[in-house]
Amino acid sequence: MSGTAEAKLAELGLSLPDVVPPLAAYQPAVQTGVYVYTAGQLPMVDGKLPVTGKVGAEVTAEEAKELARTCALNALAAVKSVVGDLDRIARVVKVVGFVASASDFTGQPGVLNGASELLGAVLGDKGVHARSAVGVAVLPLDAPVEVEIQVELTHA
Repeated sequence: MSGTAEAKLAELGLSLPDVVPPLAAYQPAVQTGVYVYTAGQLPMVDGKLPVTGKVGAEVTAEEAKELARTCALNALAAVKSVVGDLDRIARVVKVVGFVASASDFTGQPGVLNGASELLGAVLGDKGVHARSAVGVAVLPLDAPVEVEIQVELTHA
């Protein structure tokens, strides 16, 4: 089903990828009441990470920002897998992003702007959210970035 959000993705030259299969014992997204919570989404493209390593060392902040955008796209795919239509999103409530950071890297908020800006571009005002941007030592599969989102659904 192609609604307003997916039409906006198409305008941006993007499409929703297949849902990234879980790497362990969890679901990519779960719904409780009018909320959907995604698992942390890695920047997987066609089943693999395009780049690995620490941001501020092997990965530049600009590369990591693009990877965060990919994570957000994967998160939207996970939401759609549960609710069937992205236009059921009333708003993105919270984004939590983790950045595998070199010890002197402090640009985590700029990296996570990749995810936040994508959500805003696709969902407009419904994509405005609270956010945490956290620097960590390492992420699964040596991914540079991981993003999870929480969305509120319309009551329909």
